[in-house]
Amino acid sequence: MAVSGAAVAECRLALVLALDVSSSVDPTEDALQRGGVVAALTAPEVAEAFFATDQHVALAVYEWSGREQQDILLDWTLIDGPHALLTAAETVAATRRGHADYPTAMGHALGFGVRLLEAAPPCARHTLDMAGDGQNNEGFGPQDAYNAYPFDEVTVNGLVVNAGDFEGELGLIPFYRAEVLHGRGAFLEIANGFADYERAMRRKLVREVTPVVIGRLDGGN
Repeated sequence: MAVSGAAVAECRLALVLALDVSSSVDPTEDALQRGGVVAALTAPEVAEAFFATDQHVALAVYEWSGREQQDILLDWTLIDGPHALLTAAETVAATRRGHADYPTAMGHALGFGVRLLEAAPPCARHTLDMAGDGQNNEGFGPQDAYNAYPFDEVTVNGLVVNAGDFEGELGLIPFYRAEVLHGRGAFLEIANGFADYERAMRRKLVREVTPVVIGRLDGGN
C-alpha cells in the first residue's frame, strides 16, 4: 500500500473501482475497459478534479467475476500529485486479466470491495464503483450483500456497459438503478458499449472526485 504519514489525514475520498471480467466480457471488450480506465485517469479534466483541493483521494482498483475470482489491480495509493496519478494509471495499464471463464457474482464482488475499503487510509468519504455488462447470475445479489456487509458509510455508484442485449426481466439499466446503487448521492453512468467506456469513466470520475460542496443537494439518477 503506497499510503503513509500524516497525509492520510488530508484524504477526502477513498475510491475503489471494480471492473467486470466475467465470461460475458470478451478479450477485445476487456482491452477497451482496461484501456478506458487508464485513459480516463490521465484525462486533463479528471486530473483537475483530483487536484481541485489540497485534500487528496486514495484510489484502488480490482477486477471481479465469479464467487472467488477477485484480483487487486492497484492497491491503495494516495493520489497526492500528478506523478502519483500517472503511476496509478501505468500500474493498471500493466495488468493482465486474471480470469475469463466465470459468471457474474456481483454480491461476492461487492463484499470483496467493502473489505478492501476497510483497509483504506482514513478518508472522509468512501465510494465503490461497480462496472459491468450484466446482472448477477451466481451466488447472492447486491441487496443481500448490503444487508450482510458493512455498507452503512459506503456509496456504491454504477457504470453500466449497455450493449442493448436483453438482460433479464428488469433490463440491465433498471437492474442497476433498483439493485446496485446504494447510499447517499449514488448515481449511474451509462456506456453505450465498451467502445464508449472511456467517455463514461471520465464523466464518472470527474463527478466522483470533484470536492463536495457543503449544503449542495446531490440526488442519485
